[in-house]
Amino acid sequence: MTEQRYSIQFQATKEELLREALSSFGISKKGLTAIKHRGGQLLVNNEEKTVRHMLSVGDLVTIYFPLEQPSEHIQPSSKSLNIVYEDAEIIVLNKPEGLATIPSYLHQEDSVASRLVHYFQKKNIASTVHIVNRLDRDTSGLMCVAKHSYIHYILSERQKKHEIHREYEAIVEGHVEQDQAEIIAPIARKEASMVERTVSEHGQYAHTAYTVLKRFTKEEQPMTHVRLKLYTGRTHQIRVHMASIGHPLVGDELYGGSTVFLSRQALHCVYVSLAHPITNEPIIFEAALPAEIAQLKGE
Repeated sequence: MTEQRYSIQFQATKEELLREALSSFGISKKGLTAIKHRGGQLLVNNEEKTVRHMLSVGDLVTIYFPLEQPSEHIQPSSKSLNIVYEDAEIIVLNKPEGLATIPSYLHQEDSVASRLVHYFQKKNIASTVHIVNRLDRDTSGLMCVAKHSYIHYILSERQKKHEIHREYEAIVEGHVEQDQAEIIAPIARKEASMVERTVSEHGQYAHTAYTVLKRFTKEEQPMTHVRLKLYTGRTHQIRVHMASIGHPLVGDELYGGSTVFLSRQALHCVYVSLAHPITNEPIIFEAALPAEIAQLKGE
Protein backbone atom coordinates (compact mmCIF):
# COMPACT_ATOMS: atom_id res chain seq x y z
CA MET A 1 0.00 0.00 0.00
CA THR A 2 1.37 3.40 -1.00
CA GLU A 3 1.83 5.93 1.79
CA GLN A 4 -0.63 8.79 1.74
CA ARG A 5 1.09 12.00 0.59
CA TYR A 6 -0.68 15.07 1.92
CA SER A 7 -1.84 17.64 -0.64
CA ILE A 8 -4.02 20.75 -0.87
CA GLN A 9 -5.67 22.54 -3.79
CA PHE A 10 -6.90 26.07 -4.36
CA GLN A 11 -7.94 28.28 -7.26
CA ALA A 12 -6.05 31.47 -8.01
CA THR A 13 -8.18 34.57 -7.40
CA LYS A 14 -5.80 37.07 -8.98
CA GLU A 15 -2.76 37.38 -11.20
CA GLU A 16 0.35 36.93 -9.08
CA LEU A 17 3.47 34.83 -8.81
CA LEU A 18 2.91 31.32 -7.51
CA ARG A 19 5.38 32.13 -4.71
CA GLU A 20 3.14 34.97 -3.49
CA ALA A 21 0.01 32.82 -3.59
CA LEU A 22 1.73 30.09 -1.59
CA SER A 23 2.90 32.63 1.00
CA SER A 24 -0.70 33.75 1.52
CA PHE A 25 -1.54 30.13 2.37
CA GLY A 26 1.08 30.06 5.10
CA ILE A 27 3.75 28.17 3.19
CA SER A 28 7.10 29.55 4.30
CA LYS A 29 10.44 29.65 2.48
CA LYS A 30 11.46 26.64 4.58
CA GLY A 31 8.31 24.84 3.46
CA LEU A 32 9.01 25.64 -0.19
CA THR A 33 12.57 24.34 0.16
CA ALA A 34 11.21 21.07 1.58
CA ILE A 35 8.73 20.75 -1.28
CA LYS A 36 11.48 21.36 -3.84
CA HIS A 37 14.16 19.08 -2.41
CA ARG A 38 12.29 16.34 -0.52
CA GLY A 39 9.90 14.96 -3.08
CA GLY A 40 7.05 17.46 -3.12
CA GLN A 41 5.45 19.01 -6.19
CA LEU A 42 3.86 22.27 -7.29
CA LEU A 43 1.27 21.84 -10.05
CA VAL A 44 -0.73 24.47 -11.91
CA ASN A 45 -3.57 23.00 -13.95
CA ASN A 46 -1.88 19.60 -13.47
CA GLU A 47 1.45 20.78 -14.89
CA GLU A 48 4.54 21.10 -12.69
CA LYS A 49 5.67 24.72 -12.27
CA THR A 50 8.25 26.72 -10.33
CA VAL A 51 7.45 29.42 -7.78
CA ARG A 52 8.22 32.04 -10.45
CA HIS A 53 5.23 30.99 -12.53
CA MET A 54 2.65 33.76 -13.04
CA LEU A 55 -0.83 32.62 -12.10
CA SER A 56 -3.98 33.61 -13.94
CA VAL A 57 -7.39 33.97 -12.29
CA GLY A 58 -9.03 30.54 -12.04
CA ASP A 59 -5.82 28.49 -12.27
CA LEU A 60 -5.99 25.31 -10.18
CA VAL A 61 -2.97 25.00 -7.89
CA THR A 62 -2.11 21.64 -6.34
CA ILE A 63 0.57 21.29 -3.69
CA TYR A 64 1.96 17.86 -2.89
CA PHE A 65 3.94 17.96 0.34
CA PRO A 66 6.91 15.65 0.97
CA LEU A 67 6.31 12.46 2.89
CA GLU A 68 7.04 12.95 6.58
CA GLN A 69 9.31 10.59 8.46
CA PRO A 70 7.96 9.30 11.79
CA SER A 71 10.02 10.28 14.83
CA GLU A 72 12.60 7.53 15.32
CA HIS A 73 12.94 8.14 19.06
CA ILE A 74 9.23 7.48 19.74
CA GLN A 75 8.44 3.80 20.11
CA PRO A 76 4.94 2.87 18.88
CA SER A 77 2.35 1.71 21.41
CA SER A 78 -0.62 -0.38 20.25
CA LYS A 79 -2.86 0.82 23.07
CA SER A 80 -6.05 2.50 21.90
CA LEU A 81 -6.82 6.18 21.40
CA ASN A 82 -10.22 7.71 22.12
CA ILE A 83 -10.60 9.64 18.87
CA VAL A 84 -13.63 11.93 18.79
CA TYR A 85 -12.93 13.48 15.35
CA GLU A 86 -10.60 12.88 12.43
CA ASP A 87 -10.19 14.18 8.90
CA ALA A 88 -7.27 14.63 6.50
CA GLU A 89 -5.82 17.50 8.56
CA ILE A 90 -6.50 16.97 12.27
CA ILE A 91 -7.31 14.45 14.97
CA VAL A 92 -9.15 15.45 18.14
CA LEU A 93 -8.93 12.91 20.95
CA ASN A 94 -10.10 12.58 24.53
CA LYS A 95 -6.99 11.82 26.61
CA PRO A 96 -7.35 9.73 29.77
CA GLU A 97 -5.63 10.73 32.97
CA GLY A 98 -2.32 9.07 33.73
CA LEU A 99 -1.12 9.20 30.12
CA ALA A 100 1.76 11.50 29.18
CA THR A 101 1.40 13.55 26.01
CA ILE A 102 4.95 12.82 24.82
CA PRO A 103 7.51 10.28 26.05
CA SER A 104 9.65 11.28 29.00
CA TYR A 105 12.42 9.70 31.01
CA LEU A 106 9.85 8.14 33.35
CA HIS A 107 7.24 7.27 30.70
CA GLN A 108 9.07 6.04 27.60
CA GLU A 109 6.91 3.08 26.59
CA ASP A 110 3.45 4.64 26.43
CA SER A 111 2.23 8.16 25.65
CA VAL A 112 -0.23 9.91 23.36
CA ALA A 113 2.61 10.34 20.87
CA SER A 114 3.53 6.64 21.06
CA ARG A 115 -0.06 5.61 20.38
CA LEU A 116 -0.29 8.07 17.48
CA VAL A 117 2.87 6.64 15.90
CA HIS A 118 1.28 3.17 15.96
CA TYR A 119 -2.03 4.54 14.69
CA PHE A 120 -0.34 6.33 11.78
CA GLN A 121 1.55 3.16 10.89
CA LYS A 122 -1.65 1.09 10.95
CA LYS A 123 -3.50 3.63 8.78
CA ASN A 124 -0.49 4.06 6.45
CA ILE A 125 -0.31 7.81 7.16
CA ALA A 126 3.12 9.30 6.49
CA SER A 127 3.26 11.72 9.39
CA THR A 128 5.24 12.47 12.47
CA VAL A 129 3.45 13.58 15.64
CA HIS A 130 2.35 17.23 15.79
CA ILE A 131 0.64 18.03 19.11
CA VAL A 132 -1.31 21.30 18.99
CA ASN A 133 -2.26 21.51 22.68
CA ARG A 134 -0.54 19.43 25.33
CA LEU A 135 -2.12 18.23 28.55
CA ASP A 136 -0.33 17.30 31.76
CA ARG A 137 -0.02 13.57 32.37
CA ASP A 138 -2.75 13.58 35.05
CA THR A 139 -5.04 16.05 33.27
CA SER A 140 -7.65 14.45 31.03
CA GLY A 141 -9.72 15.76 28.16
CA LEU A 142 -9.64 17.11 24.64
CA MET A 143 -6.43 17.38 22.66
CA CYS A 144 -5.90 18.49 19.07
CA VAL A 145 -3.26 16.90 16.84
CA ALA A 146 -2.19 18.07 13.37
CA LYS A 147 -1.53 15.33 10.82
CA HIS A 148 1.02 17.35 8.87
CA SER A 149 3.68 19.94 9.68
CA TYR A 150 1.96 22.48 7.41
CA ILE A 151 -1.30 22.12 9.38
CA HIS A 152 0.61 22.30 12.66
CA TYR A 153 2.20 25.56 11.55
CA ILE A 154 -1.20 27.07 10.70
CA LEU A 155 -2.72 26.03 14.03
CA SER A 156 0.33 27.15 16.02
CA GLU A 157 0.07 30.61 14.47
CA ARG A 158 -3.63 30.74 15.34
CA GLN A 159 -2.87 29.71 18.91
CA LYS A 160 -0.49 32.67 19.21
CA LYS A 161 -3.37 34.91 18.11
CA HIS A 162 -5.73 33.27 20.66
CA GLU A 163 -7.92 31.89 17.88
CA ILE A 164 -8.09 28.39 19.36
CA HIS A 165 -10.32 28.37 22.43
CA ARG A 166 -9.97 25.88 25.27
CA GLU A 167 -12.07 25.55 28.38
CA TYR A 168 -11.61 23.28 31.36
CA GLU A 169 -13.62 22.16 34.36
CA ALA A 170 -12.06 21.51 37.73
CA ILE A 171 -12.96 20.74 41.31
CA VAL A 172 -11.02 22.96 43.71
CA GLU A 173 -10.71 22.98 47.47
CA GLY A 174 -12.79 25.46 49.47
CA HIS A 175 -15.73 27.61 48.45
CA VAL A 176 -14.56 30.14 45.85
CA GLU A 177 -16.07 33.46 46.90
CA GLN A 178 -16.48 35.29 43.59
CA ASP A 179 -18.86 33.84 41.01
CA GLN A 180 -16.60 35.03 38.20
CA ALA A 181 -13.10 36.46 38.10
CA GLU A 182 -9.93 36.70 36.08
CA ILE A 183 -6.49 35.78 37.32
CA ILE A 184 -3.68 37.67 35.60
CA ALA A 185 -0.42 36.67 37.25
CA PRO A 186 2.94 35.81 35.65
CA ILE A 187 4.21 32.24 36.02
CA ALA A 188 7.83 31.09 36.32
CA ARG A 189 9.66 27.88 37.06
CA LYS A 190 10.06 27.49 40.82
CA GLU A 191 13.64 27.85 41.96
CA ALA A 192 15.43 24.51 42.50
CA SER A 193 12.63 22.54 40.80
CA MET A 194 12.50 21.12 37.28
CA VAL A 195 8.73 20.54 37.49
CA GLU A 196 6.97 22.99 39.78
CA ARG A 197 5.86 26.46 38.70
CA THR A 198 4.93 29.48 40.76
CA VAL A 199 3.48 32.97 40.43
CA SER A 200 6.44 35.33 40.11
CA GLU A 201 6.96 38.89 38.95
CA HIS A 202 9.82 37.50 36.87
CA GLY A 203 7.61 34.99 35.08
CA GLN A 204 5.75 34.96 31.78
CA TYR A 205 2.40 36.69 31.38
CA ALA A 206 -0.46 34.31 32.19
CA HIS A 207 -4.22 34.92 32.07
CA THR A 208 -7.00 32.62 33.30
CA ALA A 209 -10.72 33.32 33.73
CA TYR A 210 -13.04 31.21 35.88
CA THR A 211 -16.76 30.88 36.56
CA VAL A 212 -18.22 29.07 39.56
CA LEU A 213 -20.64 26.31 38.53
CA LYS A 214 -21.40 24.81 41.93
CA ARG A 215 -20.34 25.12 45.54
CA PHE A 216 -20.78 21.98 47.61
CA THR A 217 -19.45 20.00 50.56
CA LYS A 218 -18.18 16.44 50.43
CA GLU A 219 -17.69 14.66 53.74
CA GLU A 220 -17.47 18.05 55.49
CA GLN A 221 -14.87 19.32 53.04
CA PRO A 222 -15.94 22.44 51.09
CA MET A 223 -15.29 22.24 47.34
CA THR A 224 -16.17 24.26 44.23
CA HIS A 225 -16.82 23.14 40.68
CA VAL A 226 -15.40 25.77 38.31
CA ARG A 227 -15.23 26.33 34.57
CA LEU A 228 -11.96 27.89 33.38
CA LYS A 229 -10.89 29.57 30.17
CA LEU A 230 -7.26 29.89 29.15
CA TYR A 231 -6.05 33.01 27.40
CA THR A 232 -2.42 31.86 27.58
CA GLY A 233 -0.93 28.38 27.75
CA ARG A 234 1.74 28.32 30.44
CA THR A 235 2.85 25.05 31.99
CA HIS A 236 0.53 24.11 34.91
CA GLN A 237 -1.26 27.44 34.45
CA ILE A 238 -4.65 26.52 35.90
CA ARG A 239 -3.11 24.56 38.74
CA VAL A 240 -0.75 27.40 39.69
CA HIS A 241 -3.35 30.17 39.36
CA MET A 242 -6.02 28.43 41.43
CA ALA A 243 -3.49 27.52 44.13
CA SER A 244 -2.30 31.14 44.16
CA ILE A 245 -5.77 32.34 45.26
CA GLY A 246 -6.03 29.69 47.96
CA HIS A 247 -8.02 27.08 46.03
CA PRO A 248 -5.73 24.28 44.84
CA LEU A 249 -7.26 21.57 42.70
CA VAL A 250 -8.55 18.52 44.51
CA GLY A 251 -5.94 15.77 44.16
CA ASP A 252 -3.17 18.15 43.08
CA GLU A 253 -0.58 17.29 45.70
CA LEU A 254 2.18 19.25 43.91
CA TYR A 255 0.32 22.53 44.51
CA GLY A 256 -1.16 21.86 47.92
CA GLY A 257 -4.28 19.86 47.11
CA SER A 258 -5.37 16.84 49.13
CA THR A 259 -5.37 13.34 47.61
CA VAL A 260 -7.94 11.99 50.08
CA PHE A 261 -10.74 12.05 47.50
CA LEU A 262 -8.79 11.78 44.26
CA SER A 263 -5.26 10.64 43.44
CA ARG A 264 -4.79 13.04 40.52
CA GLN A 265 -5.70 16.67 39.89
CA ALA A 266 -9.43 17.11 39.21
CA LEU A 267 -8.94 18.85 35.87
CA HIS A 268 -10.48 18.02 32.48
CA CYS A 269 -10.44 19.85 29.15
CA VAL A 270 -14.13 19.93 28.27
CA TYR A 271 -14.24 22.26 25.26
CA VAL A 272 -12.14 23.12 22.21
CA SER A 273 -13.23 25.36 19.35
CA LEU A 274 -11.32 26.48 16.29
CA ALA A 275 -11.67 27.34 12.63
CA HIS A 276 -10.70 24.38 10.48
CA PRO A 277 -7.16 24.97 9.17
CA ILE A 278 -8.19 24.40 5.53
CA THR A 279 -11.91 25.17 5.19
CA ASN A 280 -12.00 27.83 7.95
CA GLU A 281 -15.37 26.41 9.01
CA PRO A 282 -15.90 26.70 12.79
CA ILE A 283 -15.70 23.36 14.60
CA ILE A 284 -16.49 22.70 18.25
CA PHE A 285 -15.73 19.71 20.45
CA GLU A 286 -17.00 18.94 23.94
CA ALA A 287 -16.19 16.16 26.40
CA ALA A 288 -18.06 15.41 29.62
CA LEU A 289 -16.26 15.11 32.94
CA PRO A 290 -14.93 11.59 33.60
CA ALA A 291 -16.74 9.63 36.30
CA GLU A 292 -14.04 9.98 38.96
CA ILE A 293 -14.30 13.78 38.83
CA ALA A 294 -18.08 13.95 38.41
CA GLN A 295 -18.63 11.74 41.46
CA LEU A 296 -16.90 14.29 43.67
CA LYS A 297 -19.92 16.56 43.31
CA GLY A 298 -22.41 13.72 43.70
CA GLU A 299 -23.07 12.97 40.03
